[in-house]
Amino acid sequence: MRDATPTYKLRPVPEPRAPRDAVPTFELRAVPGQAEGTPPGTVVPPTGEFGPPPPMDVRPHPAEQEREREPEPDRMSDVMPDADTKPTPPRGFDAVAEAVLGDEPLAGSGENHLAEPMARVNDAVRSGRIDTAARLAEETVTEASATLGPEHPEVLRLRELTAYIAYLAGEPLRAFRLSLDLARICRRAQDAEAAYGNVRSAATAWRAVRDPQIGLELGHELIALWTELTTEGGPAADEMEELESARARMGRLTERARTQQT
Repeated sequence: MRDATPTYKLRPVPEPRAPRDAVPTFELRAVPGQAEGTPPGTVVPPTGEFGPPPPMDVRPHPAEQEREREPEPDRMSDVMPDADTKPTPPRGFDAVAEAVLGDEPLAGSGENHLAEPMARVNDAVRSGRIDTAARLAEETVTEASATLGPEHPEVLRLRELTAYIAYLAGEPLRAFRLSLDLARICRRAQDAEAAYGNVRSAATAWRAVRDPQIGLELGHELIALWTELTTEGGPAADEMEELESARARMGRLTERARTQQT
């Protein structure tokens, strides 16, 4: 039958999406245990009841434990310098080298008779002409000793420079002898600082001696004088660790010498 009424299937229409600028709505619900008759959303005064106590057997994180054990930093120590700490002055060949590099005269107080020849020696050392420096130093020491005397302060400083040049030239035995002789002269003059400085120079040259037998012979002589200086006070007594280091080397030299004999 062509005039029959057509039928249609109804589908649910989706609800329209809320616009982006719509204000969300919230539902206020009563808090469990809230007093009856109190409108939702009303601030309730404290009732004096609290939740359960925190667990007492919970261990802190290891990082927290380490932080607790760390002492509080001493802020004043970062700001105030240690009044008892004094810089160690250069001694021995270090002091001679600084004077050479700084072009400072090694002579003591008073008139400097050797300024010009020592300037030539220093210039030769700085330029690496060690042989020339050694020759100039020897000539100047001979001339100055005859003019001023072998124990004149300026001559003694020049002899210290001569010992340092011998060390640079690869002659540790000569440098050792020159330095130890100077240490004895300064000790007789009661110049503890100069005596100890030359002992340190002799120790530097002694450590460059590789033969254990010769090293033992020189070491006994060095340590005997060094020990005497420590009993007289002064810088040698203030740096006992340096003497102990020399004694330790004597033990090593003894073992090396024994090994060579077997």
